[in-house]
Amino acid sequence: MTMNEHANTNTGPLAGVRVLDLSRVLAAPSCTQILGDLGADIIKVERPETGDEIRGWGPPFLKDTDGNDTSESGYYLSTGRNKRSVTIDMAKPEGVALIKQLLVTSDVLVENFKVGSLAKFGLDYESIRAEFPNVVYCSVTGYGQDGPYAERPGYDMAAQGLGGILSINGEPDGPPSKVPIAVNDVITGLYASISILAALKHRDQTNQGQQIDLALLDCQVAWLYNQGVNYFLDGKVPGRLGTGHPNIVPYQVFEAADGHIILGAANEVAFKRFCEFSGNAAMLDDDRFRTNTDRVRNRAATNAEVQTIIGAKPADYWVEELSRLKITCSRVNTIDKVFEDPQVQARRMTMEMNHPLGGDDPVRLIASPIRLSETPVSYRHAPPTLGQHTDEILAEILDLDQAALDKLKSDKII
Repeated sequence: MTMNEHANTNTGPLAGVRVLDLSRVLAAPSCTQILGDLGADIIKVERPETGDEIRGWGPPFLKDTDGNDTSESGYYLSTGRNKRSVTIDMAKPEGVALIKQLLVTSDVLVENFKVGSLAKFGLDYESIRAEFPNVVYCSVTGYGQDGPYAERPGYDMAAQGLGGILSINGEPDGPPSKVPIAVNDVITGLYASISILAALKHRDQTNQGQQIDLALLDCQVAWLYNQGVNYFLDGKVPGRLGTGHPNIVPYQVFEAADGHIILGAANEVAFKRFCEFSGNAAMLDDDRFRTNTDRVRNRAATNAEVQTIIGAKPADYWVEELSRLKITCSRVNTIDKVFEDPQVQARRMTMEMNHPLGGDDPVRLIASPIRLSETPVSYRHAPPTLGQHTDEILAEILDLDQAALDKLKSDKII
């Protein structure tokens, strides 16, 4: 879809909420994009000239009308929607003063600077709370505001390593494998969004703000879920299972005659249907395969039997027939096939927005998965160019005239 039917109208439930966004890279910007999709006014504060470093994390980059690379990377475009960019030099007192003036009409401040680094500008939580006690202040870091690692720089891969996911991802006979999406940034952005909504609810009831302290490592540990609790129960350190499931067998990728599929017999009914449909009902009488507990204990034998069965027929056969029998079965899509998948298309999971650097060719983006029947998300702003809205924001919110703006520019504050 282009822009979408709510492109120029803010239909989101957070309309009227203003977020001062001092963040960059991925975790916190993914949070503010979610809030922006839900209707919040996101004011993205960036450094003059350099801006958010994620803009340069390419190739690939957005192409201009002549087919040349612009300064906007795909990485940046994935998190930049529904924001307005203002450039302010917070290293100068006049820049800090502008940020604090913008806070007068803001509900939330989001930042992901290293612990303690904003104190020298008077923009740390304690300083902001003293002047703006009702502002929700969200801090996103690698390791949190305290603890022995607090002052270390934190990135997704480090959190994947320390938080255990690297150790259980990959093939059993291979090395630890990184999840190829910065998944801790994304998960932390989700936790940040939830936390901000909860803090706003509290603020509305008490007129009191608070600090939200979110760490990539904490979020990684939190989403270990069953793998972590499994360890608590039996003391066995989980290992790598490839695409296998630690608690359900068969539940992994299998190779059909012409490609790979995912088969998940998540309960006894599904496994019985699979065996009977495939002409292998005898497996149900084999003590190794009788229950899921038996199959987990005999994982290798179970998967070998299932692989032999699956390998005899093409992928389409299994996907169509097993899906008809309500057994989890699907293709393994490459990224290009994801966006061609009829279910993904039916759910309108891509959208297009006109970008000031792209001319008449809109930029294609991944849509929000949030579906609200009464207050749908809206797509109002394409990912902004650096400082695209500086004059607009300072005139609209701070009521600065052109002479004042020109003075700030000549002094290199904006």
